[in-house]
Amino acid sequence: MKKEVKTSIDGLEIGMYIARLDKPWLKTPYELEGVKIKSLKDIERLRKYCNYVYVDIELGYSPDPRFWVVREGPKVYTTPPQPVVAKPTVLPPELHNEYTALRKNEYQDTAAIEAEYFVAEQAHERLQADFHKVMDKLGQNNEFEVDELNESIAGVVDSVIRAPGAMTLVIKLRQFDDSTYTRALGTSVWCATFGRHLGLEKSAIELLALGGLLLDVGKSAVPVELLKKPGKLTGKEHKKLRGHVDQSVRMLTTSSGLSLEQRLPMEVLQMVAAHHERADGSGYPQALENPAIPIFGRIAGIVDSFDAMTNLRLYSADEPMPPHEAIAELYELRGKSFQAELVEQFIQTVGLYPTGSLIELSTGEVGAVISVNGLRRLRPSVMLLLDSNKEPLQQFRLVDLSKLDDSISVAKGLQRGAYGIDMKEVFL
Repeated sequence: MKKEVKTSIDGLEIGMYIARLDKPWLKTPYELEGVKIKSLKDIERLRKYCNYVYVDIELGYSPDPRFWVVREGPKVYTTPPQPVVAKPTVLPPELHNEYTALRKNEYQDTAAIEAEYFVAEQAHERLQADFHKVMDKLGQNNEFEVDELNESIAGVVDSVIRAPGAMTLVIKLRQFDDSTYTRALGTSVWCATFGRHLGLEKSAIELLALGGLLLDVGKSAVPVELLKKPGKLTGKEHKKLRGHVDQSVRMLTTSSGLSLEQRLPMEVLQMVAAHHERADGSGYPQALENPAIPIFGRIAGIVDSFDAMTNLRLYSADEPMPPHEAIAELYELRGKSFQAELVEQFIQTVGLYPTGSLIELSTGEVGAVISVNGLRRLRPSVMLLLDSNKEPLQQFRLVDLSKLDDSISVAKGLQRGAYGIDMKEVFL
């Protein structure tokens, strides 16, 4: 259930997330459904169009109870309203400058997801095959042939640039085993998708995709019985598993297959070495704090955490989180484990209900998100699978919520496998 609080405009502060207005979004100038308040101007703009709004307390700060609207009509407060003092988060100059310097492009989708899907699937299969070959050589002969990945990485990035939703749907439908290789491919795609959203040059997006693929190569040296141990690990086992970071760096820097010209770019090695570091110094292996954590390492840390939360983990008995819960978890960690500005940008990348998510509509019908509307992220295109009685439809039906009346909306996200739905069987 969504955690929303109906709040007077007078109670809004910087850092709050507005999930709904007191009128349809279409009747306002807002292009996106869902507004993060970043400045006092945002509050004044809302004041022009609304008397009250609904604040999502999972995706932003919770409003002071004095400003909750407890009944319709005139505003009602428990105590007289007081002026609100904004409390903006100010990034250190070195972090802000590094972040803003990344932006070079503003990408637009140039292909429909339906048309791009099969191209994305082929690119994904090629990268998967090439990665298997490279890892086999690395394990057998200590030879890492990085050049064998270049073309397949470029193919994945090209697809992500054309229509990122197609590739994210491909990885969603292939998240049905607990293989490290499957996780690696998913992380690679999300890194590329995040890089596209950030407006990086294509060459930088390719570095992110390569780094995401190689984050955990050192786990190939971890005993299988430890990786596949059910349940929680002991302290000693955790320490041994954490050693995979240093092992990954060693494998990628000392491989006999790397000539001087083939040395991995520093950004890729930084991703591998720093993806478990945390902004507040609570990470490993070096307990680095921002801004000492390289920017590509910070990006990798956010993506890797999201991917871990939403997938089966080899050494954990926990069920994967649905994406909307993982996003809420990341939001709670902003400014603590992760750079706040990057977390917020990643949430914009993924959306609350990413492609491939299972959702339930306000009608009671259940479906899977096929594509996300860039301007109206809360009204995706959905393939309906079950009727309002949770019975399978004889024929699946595609609906675009952005073209329907606002009375039909996404009610909630669902766990993978909800109501016995096998996404792999449905789409593949």
